[in-house]
Amino acid sequence: MKKEDKAIIIEKIGKTIGEYSCLYLTQTAGLNAEKTSALRRECFKSDVKMMCVKNTLLKIALEAAEIDYSGLYDTLHGETTLMLSNTGNAPAKLIKKFRQKDETLPMLKGAFVEETVYIGEDQLETLAHIKSKNELIADVIGLLQSPAKNVISALQSGGNKLHGILETLSNK
Repeated sequence: MKKEDKAIIIEKIGKTIGEYSCLYLTQTAGLNAEKTSALRRECFKSDVKMMCVKNTLLKIALEAAEIDYSGLYDTLHGETTLMLSNTGNAPAKLIKKFRQKDETLPMLKGAFVEETVYIGEDQLETLAHIKSKNELIADVIGLLQSPAKNVISALQSGGNKLHGILETLSNK
């Protein structure tokens, strides 16, 4: 491959990585064509971008990025498939769902989610249970609304009591 071609590919990889907030490095080398196509379809349905990349080109693209991905460099060996998403737990859930069919692949090598590096297969369960930014915002809003709802309902019930007492007194 010519140097110019490599530079174009590195730039394309870097641009694609920049469009997503979460990066997963997986190994899919043992999947046959049918299973790989099924995985690609699942990725498309889950809004996860899947790319097979050369480790050296990926490392150069990661080094050129504004974000520090240095914790993932040790996982760049063997075959690497890149899974990109804007939802932190989407690729992990997809991998778990795909594995329910008695698969051992895709295998998680590492991930960069919410500015944190996760290395190794044992982190898959942790990643699958991470809440997305929107889910966390919804939880905070729910917690903030709960006391306000309690105060409003107490005021409304108190107003009904007061109205009932006044009505009873006026009838006497």
